[in-house]
Amino acid sequence: MLRRQFLATGGLVLAGLASPAILRAFAKIVDIGMRSDEDGAKVWFDPIGILIEPGTTIRWTILENVHTATAYHPDNDDHSLRIPTAAKPWDSDYLVNPGDHFEVELTVPGVYDYYCAPHEQAGMVGRIIVGEPSGPGALPFDYFKSQNQGWEEVPDLAQQAFPSIDKIMHDGVVRV
Repeated sequence: MLRRQFLATGGLVLAGLASPAILRAFAKIVDIGMRSDEDGAKVWFDPIGILIEPGTTIRWTILENVHTATAYHPDNDDHSLRIPTAAKPWDSDYLVNPGDHFEVELTVPGVYDYYCAPHEQAGMVGRIIVGEPSGPGALPFDYFKSQNQGWEEVPDLAQQAFPSIDKIMHDGVVRV
């Protein structure tokens, strides 16, 4: 057997034996910074909008201040639903120290809107589009009122801070 044939055969055997955990280690990870100016007067996610493929892991990392990465979902303090209905909501809880991080793998296509719990009123929000835009996050912010849902509304300043779906689809990545 030639060395090249041996290596190719061995590589296929190893690939076939690779566990899902090992394969996930090679999955794409996208980093989103959790930012603040020196005095904490301005807070933001960097990037604020991003287009990704299903199966991508998002990692939010504290760079300054104290933040959360929290999905707009009724399970999170009765916020309105702004992620795909089949997606699992998340809440990082408070991340305090620079370098602290939180990860979520997003597999369901659609629009995912999220916020920082202590800074939502200041407009610290972000939007992720997985694959193609769809779901509650692609609807107007008040869509749920016609369904008689008693969910919390997205604050006006937060609504204004979201990048448009069209801009994310066109640019791929949107920064503040």
